[in-house]
Amino acid sequence: MNTAYIFDAIRTPRGKASEKGSLHELLPLELLSALYKALEQRNDLDPKHINDIILGCVTQTGEQAANVAKTSAMYAGWPQHIPGLTLNRYCSSGIDAINFAAMKVMTGNDELVVAGGVEMMSRAPMLSDKPAAFINPKLAAKLGMLMMGNGADLIASLHNVSREDADQIAVTSHQRAHQAQQEGRFKGIIPIYNPIKDVTLSHDELVRPDNSLEKLAALEPSFAELGAKGLDAVQLAGNPQLDAINHIHTAGNSPGMADAAAILLIGSEAIGKQLNLKPRAIIHGMININDDALQVVSGCVTAAKQLMVKEGLTNEDIDLFEIHEAFAATIAKCKQDLEIDDSKLNVNGGCLSMGHPLGATGAVMAGTLLDELERQDLKRGIVAASGAAGAGTALLIERV
Repeated sequence: MNTAYIFDAIRTPRGKASEKGSLHELLPLELLSALYKALEQRNDLDPKHINDIILGCVTQTGEQAANVAKTSAMYAGWPQHIPGLTLNRYCSSGIDAINFAAMKVMTGNDELVVAGGVEMMSRAPMLSDKPAAFINPKLAAKLGMLMMGNGADLIASLHNVSREDADQIAVTSHQRAHQAQQEGRFKGIIPIYNPIKDVTLSHDELVRPDNSLEKLAALEPSFAELGAKGLDAVQLAGNPQLDAINHIHTAGNSPGMADAAAILLIGSEAIGKQLNLKPRAIIHGMININDDALQVVSGCVTAAKQLMVKEGLTNEDIDLFEIHEAFAATIAKCKQDLEIDDSKLNVNGGCLSMGHPLGATGAVMAGTLLDELERQDLKRGIVAASGAAGAGTALLIERV
């Protein structure tokens, strides 16, 4: 097996997924085209050497339909030989794209692959592709396909996570993200110019440094109404040890919707030497799992845990964890199950503060992890994300 190297990791800032967001007027293809151009410039790279593009995208409709990985290459004027593949494993898709790229390199099928994800939630809102598995009540009930927030409330109920606990996790995420922004830690951000608004976005614009427990305490639970309509009954039937579902998640301790794209350049040792590309990290291990569908968003924790078992490692062997902030209770579960010290977990904040651009999130997190390993001169890190229905994907990287 060949070794798969990460040569570069870049992303756009995360914009607010609303008409007021700084990226709203741009096409997903424009975000990706800007990243492709930056990838060329940063690495003195001729795209003729790229064998494939693999992108995660969850809501594949409208401007994000028709295989956005291929159409983005066409939009950017990249060579016709690049085929392009768009995949959807829900919110873990960005990490899955990286893993697929790594596997293609490891097996010798490809030498150089661009992998990542894109999601413009202000232009293609979640569920705008009308997925029957979610929006058809009879089918959703048969499948046990629950909404993410209700799964997070079940996690909170099973792990005794209080509303104050969840709010504190969210406040900490905002504080860490703000500090990281102030210190310029996000080295992989490529500023994006929006000519319609005549604004250049160079930072994640959802971060609220003035967030507080007092402000969050005033917010109403977001998923109690859905629970009362039957979802609580489904979850309680599967968890008879519980008397009730504790609905603790609000707009303040849930991940915000965002617009963003992120890509990594992944290739073999041979292509790195041929093109004078400097390897930044090795992809050492990867895993896909599926956890309890009723908990919906617990997969990132289980994936991280099983990846360590698979690789013969403990949390003491991992210098940093970048775990998907798929609602606050998921992070509380992560701390309990994996016993990760706060100094190693999401040290620059996460989706609760900076937003969750679905298919792009995993690739954003992978780049953040790599940047932070380099900043602290550390060696080994795990990035893990949850998807709907209990899906989870994790990736182990080690700095060169």
